[in-house]
Amino acid sequence: MRRDPNHLGHHAAGEGESRATGHGTGGPSSKRIVVAYGFWIFLLSDIVMFAAFFAAFAVLRGGTAGGPTGAELFDIANVAIETVLLLLSSFACGVATLALNARRALLFQAAMAVTFLLGAGFLALELREFTDLVARDAGPTRSAFLSAFFTVVGCHGLHVTAGLLWLLTMMAQVFAKGFRPDILRRVMCFSLFWHALDIVWVAVFTVVYLMGSAA
Repeated sequence: MRRDPNHLGHHAAGEGESRATGHGTGGPSSKRIVVAYGFWIFLLSDIVMFAAFFAAFAVLRGGTAGGPTGAELFDIANVAIETVLLLLSSFACGVATLALNARRALLFQAAMAVTFLLGAGFLALELREFTDLVARDAGPTRSAFLSAFFTVVGCHGLHVTAGLLWLLTMMAQVFAKGFRPDILRRVMCFSLFWHALDIVWVAVFTVVYLMGSAA
């Protein structure tokens, strides 16, 4: 019987060569790779959405309608603390991923708990900022500038909230079911999501807060 000259992995079983398993050349990619690829597409679509928000903010940042400007409203020191908390949470998430790969359950749970606390601290500071702005009559309906601000920062805050809920779910699943392959894939997707939020926040800090203050 003729061998496969292109190494497509579709030989008959009797030829003494193994069929494609999905983990080498000639076969479909493993489920881990397929899931990661699909999740990257989701993250890219999310980044496109934020890019549209950034573009809208850049256009509307001068539309204060006679109201307060970013330089009058933004507390850069507070935002810097938020940034440090989120960056540290991303580092802790990376430690949790390494612990997961090493199958060290206790270290994984500890690192994820630290990630949650840092993320919750970031969210608490952001909510305090929003409450303070509304109390100063600088809510999202005050001007186009503030509408764009609350949209960009609020959308990121909603993503962080969803990430924290997802994090707790992953901790519970690893605790109850261990390091099953499907759970490992879910934690991998969560890690990608959390690091992507870090990248988006750096853009928020630069475009919204620094550029907004300058305007």
